[in-house]
Amino acid sequence: MSGTDNRHRARMQRKKVVVDEKISAAHTARGVFLLHTGTGKGKSSAAFGVLARALGHGLRAVVIQFIKRRSDTGEAAFFQQHPAVQWQVMGEGFTWETQDAQRDAAAARAAWVKAQQALTDPAVDLVLLDEFTYVFKYRWLELAPVLTAIRARPPMQHLIITGRAAPPELITAADTVTEMTLIKHAFQAGIQAMPGIEF
Repeated sequence: MSGTDNRHRARMQRKKVVVDEKISAAHTARGVFLLHTGTGKGKSSAAFGVLARALGHGLRAVVIQFIKRRSDTGEAAFFQQHPAVQWQVMGEGFTWETQDAQRDAAAARAAWVKAQQALTDPAVDLVLLDEFTYVFKYRWLELAPVLTAIRARPPMQHLIITGRAAPPELITAADTVTEMTLIKHAFQAGIQAMPGIEF
């Protein structure tokens, strides 16, 4: 075995000790709150990946989409067929399309009523609130009661929230926060939104 191989093995042995210590120190089992935010593509897509993983483990899920109005997305077509998923498209569409602040606010409040029901139901293992952060940006909902509802959810219930510009208080409340950063997007080069990739 070469010197390079020996050094690699020694590094990996040290790393294994550190990782094993962290695994053995993790004693708490409870529902996890994931937050996907940032300007980059992939926030919802990553959440739907976690949804697929949860379904693979037999979990039951509720998905509520707060902005999207269209129901012809690939994820809706796929997950709506699953008996363990309640899929609800509650938005009125992007705000620049509706151009009706009152209607958008009413739709967001109606969606939040559905979300509250899911967040209090111990039979629901995973709640996914897609594009939820916009309700705070546009002041359709107050943050404090939302945080109270999040904290009061059943102990083993997981929560995923997606959307740009997550407020700092929501970031603090989350267990795992991922910020998607936009480096380059096909749309900027004039490429149309393609089925199976963008929707």
